[in-house]
Amino acid sequence: MKISNIFGLTMSLVISLATVHRPALAAEPVVIASTGGAYDRALKEAWFDPFTAETGIPVTIVSATNAEMRTKASAMVKSGNVTWDLYLEGEIQAASEAHRLVTEDLTAFCLPFSTKADLAKNACAAGGALVQSTATLLAYRLKEGATRHPRTWADMWDTKSFPGGRAFPNFDDPWRVLAAALLADGVERDKLFPLDLDRGFAKLDKIRDEVTVWWKTGDQSVQGFRNEEYDLGQIWLTRARAMKNDALPIGWSYEASFLVGDRVALVKGAPHRDNALKLIAYWLDNPSVQAKACDVLSCTPPSTEALALMSEATRQSMPTAEDIRNHVIIPDAAWINANSATLLQRWNSWVR
Repeated sequence: MKISNIFGLTMSLVISLATVHRPALAAEPVVIASTGGAYDRALKEAWFDPFTAETGIPVTIVSATNAEMRTKASAMVKSGNVTWDLYLEGEIQAASEAHRLVTEDLTAFCLPFSTKADLAKNACAAGGALVQSTATLLAYRLKEGATRHPRTWADMWDTKSFPGGRAFPNFDDPWRVLAAALLADGVERDKLFPLDLDRGFAKLDKIRDEVTVWWKTGDQSVQGFRNEEYDLGQIWLTRARAMKNDALPIGWSYEASFLVGDRVALVKGAPHRDNALKLIAYWLDNPSVQAKACDVLSCTPPSTEALALMSEATRQSMPTAEDIRNHVIIPDAAWINANSATLLQRWNSWVR
């Protein structure tokens, strides 16, 4: 054999071996900000991990409070140094002007999903894709021998009949605390909005000394309950269900509840935009993924097919049509967004 042929074969072998042993370039990750704890674990197991297994695209979760997410997203966009791709935002805030300034309009992206029969009409919108709908509600510690449980916001204020520490959220979204105070003070649910702030804060004055936990994240509300820092609290249903799954002695009432939800939003200038959109599409396209997450969190998924796939036990724990008709309050998102600055200013002055 000619030397030149031997040399050629040798070089081919070297190149082949180098190709075999060369590490594959890792796919660029999607970075998503969320509120941590049990909520993130449910989304990771049901959504992010299967997505990565199918596409090879890793998902990095950054934990932050809702207020921190809004502040950070705004700062990144203003500076032009964007390191997040996605973040979870409350459905009310996702319809605000402040949200539109820092997120990409997904109207065009949403068009293919508008014809999917199983998806709710609001499943994909300019401000983001709907992850789930749930409730902010009154949760309480189940006590041995108790013959009555708190059911209404008036019960939350009744410290004689229901003793123990109280918990309320304290972040840049105080409408739900004021709304609970007004309902406890006798305001009818159909006359709740616009919120009477003077009356609401006056009612809050009466329970302030009983509040032992002002939580800023859903995970903090869980830890406070786990550590027996409070007995009655205004928390998210998704967190209450996670605690029940962990066999903690918790119950809740839909007679004291507000309908809320989360959307996943795309940050303007997201460094991994294409992969981020793939992650959103994976959620909307896979009812089984939605069902697995909402089975853990007792949330309502955007797909009716997903709802049908959820366990009977979970569906039994969710609000009934009667609950929704007679008790669950749908907040006035337009009023809340229009008055958010005033609400927050007055809240910060009161709560400090």
